[in-house]
Amino acid sequence: MLHFTINFHLLRNINYIYYSSVKTINMKTNKKAIDIIFKRTSVRHYSNRKISDEQMETILRAGMAAPSGMNLQPWRFIVIRNRKILDNLGKELPYAKMLYQADGAIVVCGDLDNSKNKDLQKLWIQDCSASSENILLAITSLGLAGLWTAVYPYKDRITIVEKYCKLPENIVPLNVIPIGYPTEEYSSKNKWDPSKIHKEQW
Repeated sequence: MLHFTINFHLLRNINYIYYSSVKTINMKTNKKAIDIIFKRTSVRHYSNRKISDEQMETILRAGMAAPSGMNLQPWRFIVIRNRKILDNLGKELPYAKMLYQADGAIVVCGDLDNSKNKDLQKLWIQDCSASSENILLAITSLGLAGLWTAVYPYKDRITIVEKYCKLPENIVPLNVIPIGYPTEEYSSKNKWDPSKIHKEQW
């Protein structure tokens, strides 16, 4: 009986320590996540330091962890590390000159054939936008830098990306996200504006 009592108290103490630790870890994680959101900003200048395959996979995993309507996950990703393709896109896309410096890029695309339901097909823009934001936050969390360069809905830009990425007809590029190590420390913009908040009603 004594042996059972000792074990019971020991187990209770272990549980207390465990759940206290989990709570502390979660609080730290949540604080860190908020810091990353506030730190994220568009960075256009990169050093020649290389991005690892592990970093790129982590970024893509974050992209695939985004919310998705009906969980259809229409996102598709083109990972570009080829210098020639990066330079060609940088040359022809009007606002993506930073691709000349980037060590890599991700083209976030939507698959229009992901669902036979026409109404659900329209959700690809929202889903891929959520995925893109996850990607940008992951980039920031890894000490890297990047930005969203728009492709959709501009037909000329879509055509350029289709050409160099050899996209099939059912795949539509939403954006190109250049990725690299920043050349210097950067600070984000404070976009807080209480005048844009309405309570209960407009």
